[in-house]
Amino acid sequence: MNEDGGFDLIVIGAGTGGNGVARMAAAAGWKVAVVDSLPYGGTCALRGCDPKKMLIAVTEGVDWARNLSGKGLEAQTSVDWPDMIAFKRSFTDIMPGRIEAGLEKAGIVTLHGQARFTGRETIEVNGETLAARHFHIATGARPMTLNIPGEEMLITSTDFLKLPDRPDGVVFVGGGFIAMEFAHISKRAGAREVTVLEMMERPLGNFDPDLVGILSEATEDLGINLRTEAKVLKIEKDGPNFAVTYETPDGKQTINCDLVVHATGRVPNVEHLNLEAVGVEYGGKGIKVSPYMRTTNPAIFAAGDCADSGPNLTPVSAYEGRIAGKNLLAGKDEREVRYPPTPSVVFTLPQLASVGLSEAVARDRGLDFDIHFEKTAGWYSSLRVGARHSAYKVLVEKRTGAILGAHLLGPGAEEQINLFAMAMGASLTADRIKGIIFAYPSFASDVGSMV
Repeated sequence: MNEDGGFDLIVIGAGTGGNGVARMAAAAGWKVAVVDSLPYGGTCALRGCDPKKMLIAVTEGVDWARNLSGKGLEAQTSVDWPDMIAFKRSFTDIMPGRIEAGLEKAGIVTLHGQARFTGRETIEVNGETLAARHFHIATGARPMTLNIPGEEMLITSTDFLKLPDRPDGVVFVGGGFIAMEFAHISKRAGAREVTVLEMMERPLGNFDPDLVGILSEATEDLGINLRTEAKVLKIEKDGPNFAVTYETPDGKQTINCDLVVHATGRVPNVEHLNLEAVGVEYGGKGIKVSPYMRTTNPAIFAAGDCADSGPNLTPVSAYEGRIAGKNLLAGKDEREVRYPPTPSVVFTLPQLASVGLSEAVARDRGLDFDIHFEKTAGWYSSLRVGARHSAYKVLVEKRTGAILGAHLLGPGAEEQINLFAMAMGASLTADRIKGIIFAYPSFASDVGSMV
């Protein structure tokens, strides 16, 4: 316990990568404070994963009705946008207060404001100087700066999740998670024209190209304009609407819309912290950390999207926070980050999921493996729900039978990928997986046929 009036630990950031550390320290008797300039909860709970998934849940109803039309289900579905946003707010509006109250109940001081380091053991918040023996940084990420004329006219994903009314014509700048997921939401919610502008040759560049190709077909079949090799040059006001000019191999083109969304990616949110004042090194990928989540200042730790560490995923942030908290309390580098097989999912419909090595990376490493790849629209699991776009690709090492990577597209992919992650973490071979008896018929029961 700190007896000089200061804190033992100040956590900067009240999201997944920070709150767990604060709770661990408080439970050990430390005097702890948490500070955030935004409502408590972080991106995932308030501005990302959770609210997004609630909108997707609503549009899944539209998808089920369309896929099963003519198969016995007679339904006329439509999305009431204000009601859908109200449904989302039924979760997001209560979370900050609930999270903050939980921290206070644990004996943690909760503060609101922008934190900035002013010395080796001090930060400034709202003009007040606070001292601590240790700091933990979990400030997450922010939309990257695009440096294009008219950039100030873009709205962010946070803004999109708060729109009171459905946009009729919307352009997404970028082709990653945010663009593809929100484009699917918008179109199923009834938007007249939805366009995704991706500057690379395909969207979702970190996922398997064969499965992305099938997802792109599904996206275009839905009525979304998916334009690749499209570099946005400028955004201009055009009366009440906007004009987005972009360049393709065929020349310059302009598209008009009533909303333009920033979906090009996010970068570590650290510039405002004045890290130079405390000797914490950082770069374009975030704060430099050791495998123990310690920064270049031994008294300061960092975790999550603000750190140059593992994948920018909520469960990874929580895992890194636990490692940082254990090392803080131990007073030494006792626990090392060792990332288990970590799945990620794009919650389009159909869902795209991945864990482990891609085919390209496995080849670059000189591994000898079999590729199990098949389109599965004809499989029972797809037929029974009317899914027309589904497939899998699983990489199996020839000598050992180890699963090197799994890439899935279709209904059930968000849960099937977790089974692959568990199997890989437990070193189950393809033969062992084939020997498991799953409940049938289920999405899980397909896993044995994929290896």
